[in-house]
Amino acid sequence: MTLFHSPWFTLEPYPEITLTALLAPSAERFRDKPAFITAEGRVHTFGQTWEACRRLGRYLQDSGVARGDRVAILSANAPEYFVAFYATLFAGGVVTTLNPLYKEREVLHQLEDCGASAAFAMTALQPLLHGVREHLPQLKHVWAIEDVWKLAAEAPPDPQELQLNAREDLAALPYSSGTTGLPKGVMLTHFNLVSNVRQTLSTGLSNSYGIYLDFLPFYHIYGMIVLMACGFAGGMTQVVMPRFDPTLCLDLIQRYRVTNLFAVPPALLALAHYPDTAKFDTSSLLMIMSGAAPLPPEVAKAAGRALKTTVLQGYGMTETSPVTNVNPTNRIKDATVGPPIADTIEKVVSLDDGRELGAGEVGELLTFGPQVMKGYWQRPEESAETLPGGGWIRTGDIVQCDEEGYVTILDRKKEMIKYKGYQIAPAELEALLMEHPAVMDAAVIPKRDAGSGEIPKAFILLRPEQKVAPEELMRFVEERVAPYKKVREIEFVDAIPKTPSGKILRRELIEQERAKAGG
Repeated sequence: MTLFHSPWFTLEPYPEITLTALLAPSAERFRDKPAFITAEGRVHTFGQTWEACRRLGRYLQDSGVARGDRVAILSANAPEYFVAFYATLFAGGVVTTLNPLYKEREVLHQLEDCGASAAFAMTALQPLLHGVREHLPQLKHVWAIEDVWKLAAEAPPDPQELQLNAREDLAALPYSSGTTGLPKGVMLTHFNLVSNVRQTLSTGLSNSYGIYLDFLPFYHIYGMIVLMACGFAGGMTQVVMPRFDPTLCLDLIQRYRVTNLFAVPPALLALAHYPDTAKFDTSSLLMIMSGAAPLPPEVAKAAGRALKTTVLQGYGMTETSPVTNVNPTNRIKDATVGPPIADTIEKVVSLDDGRELGAGEVGELLTFGPQVMKGYWQRPEESAETLPGGGWIRTGDIVQCDEEGYVTILDRKKEMIKYKGYQIAPAELEALLMEHPAVMDAAVIPKRDAGSGEIPKAFILLRPEQKVAPEELMRFVEERVAPYKKVREIEFVDAIPKTPSGKILRRELIEQERAKAGG
């Protein structure tokens, strides 16, 4: 048996406490220090922010939010996002986060699936929620997220005390597409998230002298935990951007002397090719951490040169809270995502028969650690498939591990498309395309793309005697999904390759596409 262990010192035993209990000491210790600074320069201290979280938690309790109730957040990045998130935890609720780019059908699916009883939404997105509210009888409250300070100020100072079970009670229910179909809720307990915050901070990548720049979306597990939670727990000041913009990003790095930049490959590509990075002083940057999608070595080198700093990769998934692997700053191996973090064990198993493989052999990565999710929300079969038992989780990624446990991601066993770090489920787009009256069958695959990583390409079988322009089908999809999910290319075919049981042979289509592109 070849198990790959962490080079970091153990943090066991892991405390069975809530996420709010983990962050509370920082709120007191750094009371007068800026916790969040907006791009416009508005400052909120640790003390002010935490007091608002506690008071808003009481407001939620007085409004009927009870232990285990799901509270949704639909917003771009803002300090108010943190307040709404942790207020929900103080009330005993579970936060489910939505992509602010979602369209009505996507919002409706998630809120219906998780049974959300309340929601915070930025004012600009309120119409989206009100547009689906008639289909959501359980959604009792919708608050403007900009009002959190006012609502908190009017509430009693302390939430009512609750007895939560950190190992069983959920803190967050982010949605991930997993391997197929519509997104499903990932059940992350307080214990999962507390463990991962401690594990991530123990890598030594940052401390309270650090200054973060937050453009990674807070609705995504990467921004939610690595930035919001780790940043606050570690006493770091966080400069918040609503969305990524390379010019503003460089300006804020210079203005606030940002030390730690957490990014995704498309953002690094944009920064690496920015025409005048030399105009900005980026000398404060100690490191850039890239995650969410594989980082091509040439992009890492170009970004490192442009910003004059160290670039390294980490790895994780929503289902692991998220971090499982990080390159140590004193031993970075290019093109790898590093070894497992503290108290995380990994193994590689054969794709054919599941036997455990040794260093250098190619197979699926399985991970074990305190950060592994409880399961998928109301999806026992998919939970059982992803969690084979004994605390292990199948990542669905095809990898190679070297003798020191450094992991190189080679491919995905999953069928997800990764567009600029966003995950897109082919099955969701296929089902949507087949709603068009001219379409008899559809298959969607990832097509390699230099700028985005991958784009969704659709193969379409039309109904007899039907004709439709590719642009019309692409527009049909675009009007019904978030912009990043758009189908970017369409090819009409005479048949969709399938197994005898009817499963689309996407791999066959992918190989055909790669052959056309010259491998």
